[in-house]
This record gives sequence, C-alpha cells and structure tokens, in this order.
Amino acid sequence: MKRYGSLIGLRLETLDEYKKYHAAVWPEVLATIQACNIRNYSIFLKDGLLFGYFEYHGSDYKADMRKMAADKRTQEWWAVMMPMQQPLDTRKEGEWWAEMEEVFHTD
Repeated sequence: MKRYGSLIGLRLETLDEYKKYHAAVWPEVLATIQACNIRNYSIFLKDGLLFGYFEYHGSDYKADMRKMAADKRTQEWWAVMMPMQQPLDTRKEGEWWAEMEEVFHTD
C-alpha cells in the first residue's frame, strides 16, 4: 500500500455546491475509485485549499489511473468538479491536483 496526498485550490464561490456534490458522490464514481484500488480516500478543506488523501492498494498505479480517466461517468464527474477547482501554480506539468511528498508517517 502507498499513501498519496495532493493539493488544489477551491473557488470559494462554489464551496456550497462542492460540498453538496461530495455529500452524495455518484455511486458509479465511487465504484470506479474502488475498482482502481484506491481505499481510505478523504478530502479536507482549509482556507480555500483542498487536501486529498488516499491509499493505493494495487500493483500498477499508472494503469489504474488510466482506467479511472477512461471511465465515462468519472469524466462526467470531473467535468462538474474541475470548474470549481483552482490548480496550484506550482504543480508539476500534467498535474491537476498537485502531488505532495510524504515526509513523515507513523502507525
């Protein structure tokens, strides 16, 4: 299992809508997340920033992310979410959510 953390801005004028959608995530999107070996997925909000955390339990992360990106219902979900989000200027090329480096963990 590998832990992932990522960060993105949220357009504050969409805060209520963003929370509403995430209070009732589409079942097909949740099924795709599960099918792509993602577990323990959480998104936290602070001062207009969203922090995403999940645990990856598969053996081919890139293939699972391609599988997720190819899912039609997930694409529809992203089309709703992306206008609400504000990617960080410091993200790497090709990233939407900026991946974070894990510098500490304890169980």
